[in-house]
Amino acid sequence: MSARPDTGRILIGIAGGTASGKTVVSNRIFEALGGRRVAILKQDSYYKDLSGLAWDARAATNFDHPDAIDAPLLREQIEALLNGAPIQQPVYDFTRHLRKRETIPLGGHPIIVLEGILVLADEPLREMMDIRVYVDTDSDIRLLRRIRRDVAERGRTLESVLDQYERFVRPMHLQFVEPSKRYADIILPEGGYNKVAIDLLCTKIAAVLAEKWPLEEGAEE
Repeated sequence: MSARPDTGRILIGIAGGTASGKTVVSNRIFEALGGRRVAILKQDSYYKDLSGLAWDARAATNFDHPDAIDAPLLREQIEALLNGAPIQQPVYDFTRHLRKRETIPLGGHPIIVLEGILVLADEPLREMMDIRVYVDTDSDIRLLRRIRRDVAERGRTLESVLDQYERFVRPMHLQFVEPSKRYADIILPEGGYNKVAIDLLCTKIAAVLAEKWPLEEGAEE
């Protein structure tokens, strides 16, 4: 549990390797507890703005290292959400490695879900979390998912995905992501498709939510 002042809001950190199923878990929480009460933040949205770099330099960036994240902005916005203040969440363009001009307004949610490969590797973020989750999925499955995603959604070639995985993704996973599993309160084996484990997690969150934010009679989810 975090040492931050209790504002009644709940921060859930969901970490795990690339393509481990973090988004699936986040979406299950969103569906189970209601979008009116759950805000989902992706650590990937907080990559540093590389607009000052040439394309080759942007493409060669190690996005799996903690230094690639705009950590001060992420921590500032998480703290604001926990205190009930609105934020403008950045939007990242993965095809050009740039931060877009548009933002996503968020605020007023009692549950904040923060997902990303490095969220448990960041000590200040960990200290703000009420529940820490690690999604544990075999590396071969994660690689296959990564290939499908990056080729279909991010305009990458198979060769570029494999090159990035070998040069950056795997080494950074072993150095930063996998060791952060020891900070998890809950480890979800078999990735985001472990329905029993996800249901248990949602039940726990719902119990904490009911205690801190009881629904008014007749209110809708």
